[in-house]
Amino acid sequence: MPVPPLALWVIPVPDLGGVARHALDVAEVGVPGWRVVFFCPPGPLADALRARGAAVLTGRFGPDAGVAASVRSLRRTIRTLRPAVVHSHLAYADIAAALATRGLPVRLVSTEHGIAGDAGVYHGSAAKARAMALAHRTRLRAFDALIAVSDATRAAMQAAWRPRRPITVIRNGVDPTPALVEPVETPPVVPVETLRVASLARLSPEKRIDRLLDAFALVLRGRPDARLTVAGTGPLLADLQAGATRLGVADAVRFPGHVDAGALLADTDVLVQLSVWENCSYTLLDACVAGVGVVATPVGGNPEILPARCLVPADDAAAVRDAILAQATQPASRPSLPPEWPTRPAMAAGVAAVYDRALR
Repeated sequence: MPVPPLALWVIPVPDLGGVARHALDVAEVGVPGWRVVFFCPPGPLADALRARGAAVLTGRFGPDAGVAASVRSLRRTIRTLRPAVVHSHLAYADIAAALATRGLPVRLVSTEHGIAGDAGVYHGSAAKARAMALAHRTRLRAFDALIAVSDATRAAMQAAWRPRRPITVIRNGVDPTPALVEPVETPPVVPVETLRVASLARLSPEKRIDRLLDAFALVLRGRPDARLTVAGTGPLLADLQAGATRLGVADAVRFPGHVDAGALLADTDVLVQLSVWENCSYTLLDACVAGVGVVATPVGGNPEILPARCLVPADDAAAVRDAILAQATQPASRPSLPPEWPTRPAMAAGVAAVYDRALR
């Protein structure tokens, strides 16, 4: 029996997050017809991949290692493994892969997870945004296939980088629970004894958790039983805690840091995500599977996941409040996965099809 071709997944971050979740899902379901080896810095992601039985190599790679060391480490790994495909994730890995594979007989594939319609969202200045756009336009010449995680991501890539190759959309796969694939009667409007609101995101400016605090202050006026959990870590923790105090809601808000997403959603009535941009949010997908209420901004890939009734502008605190209350008390209005949404195996099969085309 012939040995399946090898794909090397290159990820420049050691921690668990959205891209890590993507890698862990692929490690669990596999890419049909392919062997997959993961290359990343040592840390929680590598440990989690190994715990799932995945083949993992670690090395001096990623922003903390520096570009020169990263390129050397990746090139050495490619020469040792001789993969048919190098599949990079996130901008740093994309650029490092383009440099490390010069002159090597390998196909390059990239999945874009983190571009925004407004380049200023993820870059500190217009000059940096322009420099990164130029770097991506240059590195794209070396790539054989491009994947976007949403239609919005593909549109942003086309606008910012003007790639010559077509972009394949493969959305982040998620498996529905049996309860969600069986027909159920429409539940009635029900009272909520304690209104449990949650945010699950990095505590950084683009997540606009300060706007959630503003809206929650309005919720609390009419629902003094309401409680807000702001889960996650990030640079704005102290500012958000101060904001909760300033708004007079500190006693009803907790900041637990990193939490298990499943456990949080099991103890939540409404998840709120008021980001400036999202590409294909696993948090929103998980909330849909869990059957909780969802309130989010109509940006990026969010409208591809959620119905219009769940989408509100972050700057309208009253609209956010009203959406939270509606999602809490009207279970029939809560979102479920779109019927055409891919499962994890379907997502992985889409990736395999891209690899097969890249080898032709």
